Amino acid sequence: MSWLSSVRDAVRTAQERDPAARSGVEVLLAYPGIHALLLHRIAHRLDAAGLAVVARIVAHLGRLATGIEIHPRARIGSHLFIDHGMGVVIGETAEIGNHCHLYQGVTLGGTSTRREKRHPTLEDHVVVGAGAKIIGAVTIGHHARIGAGAVVVSSVPPHATVVGVPGHVVAFTAAGDETVERLPDPGWDRIDALERRIESLEREVAARDADESVAGASAPVAAGETGSEGAGDASAAGAR
Repeated sequence: MSWLSSVRDAVRTAQERDPAARSGVEVLLAYPGIHALLLHRIAHRLDAAGLAVVARIVAHLGRLATGIEIHPRARIGSHLFIDHGMGVVIGETAEIGNHCHLYQGVTLGGTSTRREKRHPTLEDHVVVGAGAKIIGAVTIGHHARIGAGAVVVSSVPPHATVVGVPGHVVAFTAAGDETVERLPDPGWDRIDALERRIESLEREVAARDADESVAGASAPVAAGETGSEGAGDASAAGAR
């Protein structure tokens, strides 16, 4: 892909994925994810040409300018969109397929110091939510979705939805659903269950308090009636 084609591809992808994008000029000038990706294309070619030091300098400048760190040797397909972008880290042996979508704070990290494949592979149409960490030489199957904040340390099958720490599959989705909205969240599910339980207990306590109030209000009346009856019986006995 030529440099001009890379620019057009990056801008068009951002316009398709981000409803806030108003024009191609805005995207080209003001989207750090686009800047980081285009600088990576340059660094990757420089590294392939044997100019490793120059490539690392370009990558370093990209990190300083955008807050996004992409190693020059990382392999990235077409139509990648890095949304917001700050804090994204993509390691040396990471591979990203076509039409993928990464949110801010995503890490594609390694677990080994050996000079071998040690970073994740993302197949086509993968979406990774904000702050998610994918660690090691694992494969994320096509059309998979990784929830925000998930920590993934094992391979994920195609079309799977993964959430939690450690990440685990909670659902499978149809092709074409490439968003992270409404992903299941075990943490919030537990909080919601606790809130419902608290509300139930509060209702039980309120009902019990109401019953005790009614019982307390009726007790003096009963005692008064008993006392009157006792006085009457005593008077009758005295008369006899």
